[in-house]
Amino acid sequence: VQLQASGGGLVQAGGSLRLSCAASGRIYSSSIMGWFRQAPGKEREFVAFIRWSTGATYYDDSVKGRFTISKDSAKNTVYLQMNSLKPEDTAVYYCARTSQYSTAIGDYRFWGQGTQVTVSS
Repeated sequence: VQLQASGGGLVQAGGSLRLSCAASGRIYSSSIMGWFRQAPGKEREFVAFIRWSTGATYYDDSVKGRFTISKDSAKNTVYLQMNSLKPEDTAVYYCARTSQYSTAIGDYRFWGQGTQVTVSS
């Protein structure tokens, strides 16, 4: 499975962006699709995931209530709708896939190339 993330850009604080992650191959029903981010000088961190079979979601507390992860099974695509963006949300955002119900980076085997999100104050 190859993952292609897109949709990043420059936005003012309080604004919104929607990221997309398109998968080139089949996403098995057992898959968990996740979003992570890495800010300059910081470690990559978990943002959100969605279980492909049920659509169940899980969020890091830092984005809960502002970000929404969703999927379009017909398009093999996962989305991350980001609202009320803050300067601290500035990072490269990555999508990834795992077969485990996990937020741990090491459990995700397949990664997209990342898309830059910059939030200005």
